[in-house]
This record gives sequence, structure tokens and C-alpha cells, in this order.
Amino acid sequence: MTTEVENKVMKTIVFQLLDKEYAIEVDVVQSIEKLLLMTITRIPGVPSYVKGVINLRGMVTPIVDLRNRFDLPEMEYNDNTRIIIVNLENFDVGLIVDDANDVIDIPANALESQPEVVGSVESEFVAGVAKIEKRLLVMLNLDNVLRPIRNVNADEN
Repeated sequence: MTTEVENKVMKTIVFQLLDKEYAIEVDVVQSIEKLLLMTITRIPGVPSYVKGVINLRGMVTPIVDLRNRFDLPEMEYNDNTRIIIVNLENFDVGLIVDDANDVIDIPANALESQPEVVGSVESEFVAGVAKIEKRLLVMLNLDNVLRPIRNVNADEN
């Protein structure tokens, strides 16, 4: 007798910030760009974690430095630094990360709710953690990470 087990998986983009691995669902990712190839135009009066805007294929896109957003130590941008362009409910934003180069399928049974303490990232930004072999991936709650920016954008419309 064979039993068919439904194995749901979530396809994710894995990226690094300060030697930790984070993941977001690939469904919201539009593209991954090399930061050093982009020109970021600073916008006065925005929070320090909003580095400005870029013109990406004709679309003006705000850019958020996740290190700043999570109150992590700053690092000089280098050849590995990437901008992950995500779209949440027709709102595009770029996320500056240290590196992004992995696409991983995370089985549903590998996901756990967030522990009491998750490094230095504010718990409201964490949707859970995934254990993949010896790796521990922090799943981000992008709605909470980007809420202040989305509210400003909604006010402008």
C-alpha cells in the first residue's frame, strides 16, 4: 500500500545580512540587481534606512537598506551587494542586502514560528525560521518591514 503524502514547499530567495541568512518568498521578487551598477538618488526628509530611489527600467523605485532597517552595523557596499526588487500589492521597493545568490525550496514541515529571541532583528519583522539541513533561515515578514514606507506611498496617492 502506498500513501501519497502532500509535500508542500515554499520557493524562497535566500540572502545574507551580517553573516545571517534570511529568506523571502520568490513570488514577491521581481528581480535581483547589482547595487554598484545602480545610481541611487537621495530623497531629503526620509528615514535613514530609505537610501533614495532608483530608475529601474522606467519605474521610480524606493530603496531600503535592510541593515539600517534592522539596526545592524553599516557596511560599505561591495561587488556582492545586491538590491532585491520586491512587489507587495502593486508596490515595488528595492531591498539592499549583503549578498543574494540562493533559491531554496523550503518544505512546510521545516518552518517553525519565531523563537523568543532571533538575533538582532526585531521580532515583528520575523515570520518564522526554517531549518534546512544545517542552515537556519530567518523568514521575513515583508509587510511589517515595509509598513512605514507603504503608508507614506499610500498617503501620496
